[in-house]
Amino acid sequence: MAIDFTIPEDAKEVRERVRRWVQEECVPAEREMSRGRPYKDVLADLRKKARAQGLWLPFIPKEHGGMGLGPLANALVQMELGHSHLGALSMNSQGPDDATMLTLLAHGTDFQKEKYLKPILNGEKRVCYSMTEKAAGADATGMQTRAEKDGKGNYVLNGEKWFSSAATAADIAVVMAKTNPEAPRHQQYSTFIVELPNPGYQIIRDIPTMAVHGPHYAEMGGGHAEVKIDNLIVSEKNLLGGEGMGFAMGQHRLAYGRLRHGMHNVAMAQRALDLATEFVTKRSTFGKGLEDRQGVQFMLAECASQIYIARLMLMHIAYKAENGMDIRQENGMAKVFLANMVHKVVDTAIQLHGALGYSLDTPLAAWYTHIRSQRLVDGPDEVHKWITGKNVIRAFKKDGTTAAAAGGDLL
Repeated sequence: MAIDFTIPEDAKEVRERVRRWVQEECVPAEREMSRGRPYKDVLADLRKKARAQGLWLPFIPKEHGGMGLGPLANALVQMELGHSHLGALSMNSQGPDDATMLTLLAHGTDFQKEKYLKPILNGEKRVCYSMTEKAAGADATGMQTRAEKDGKGNYVLNGEKWFSSAATAADIAVVMAKTNPEAPRHQQYSTFIVELPNPGYQIIRDIPTMAVHGPHYAEMGGGHAEVKIDNLIVSEKNLLGGEGMGFAMGQHRLAYGRLRHGMHNVAMAQRALDLATEFVTKRSTFGKGLEDRQGVQFMLAECASQIYIARLMLMHIAYKAENGMDIRQENGMAKVFLANMVHKVVDTAIQLHGALGYSLDTPLAAWYTHIRSQRLVDGPDEVHKWITGKNVIRAFKKDGTTAAAAGGDLL
């Protein structure tokens, strides 16, 4: 019996539509912005065209205005959108909004869906997610922000948040805080919807990072804010998913975010390899074309192999998700692999460009400083490896083999 890697015709069709969209609309729109056209005008035009073509919210069910794509088709689409930094934004598929849309869709009340989810789905508002704190870092159960009832139908939140991505561009914040310190560890936290601006949600600054920041970085949602939460009053109606559900919902939304990062990483790696290959086919050194040098061919081969493995990982995870299977182990391994893969491929592309690659005359240097974050965001490599390793040991103790934790149930 053969293993069938055939992509369904409808998935191939939507991938091709999105591929054309990105290359014919988003990439030229990038050039418009570089020539000085305001970002908001560019994005508004793109979104109007995208919606007219039915290219909107690929992962959201049709009854809520989306394309209703399953995990496989969405993965294919996201790998195309990642070829342009306007790709996901043009179809309202950008992070961190995307994962929060899914959380609100799954756990929001009718009131919350009408008041908060609908304008996000319509592209009228943006949202940020405030979970991370300095004191806790990768350990979400170490957060100290507190939420206490005031007896008047509200919660009062106090604390601080760190690296709240897109907060300076957001109209809504989803904030996690401790509501019951006496509950079991993973049931102490709850999530609240906060309309911005709000005097109790004070954005101190966008934290400077090593990433090369373009002129539209903040307004596109690229910033990572430090936030002080000072007597932030939130109505009980804005409690999302019920008390004690914050951690579980957070892990669910992060799981999607990790995959979306990985899908976009494949697109960026592919674009970097294309740039490198184009360069070496036009360049000669010491009387010989770079493309004819074995060392260069080995470098290109390693990049191609890494991208191939990455695609297979994502396709397998999409297959398991389509069939309702547990993807937690594969998701953790893929998150680490994909973050390191894109870093390696872009680094190799810079090396093949020589001094030109180190300059800002190509996008490679900016990509390089940006993607270093991939090994930290949504959980650093070491935490994912730790959990993956624990699952390897658990599988061996249960089955006498580690196969179940190492792709042994591949299909």
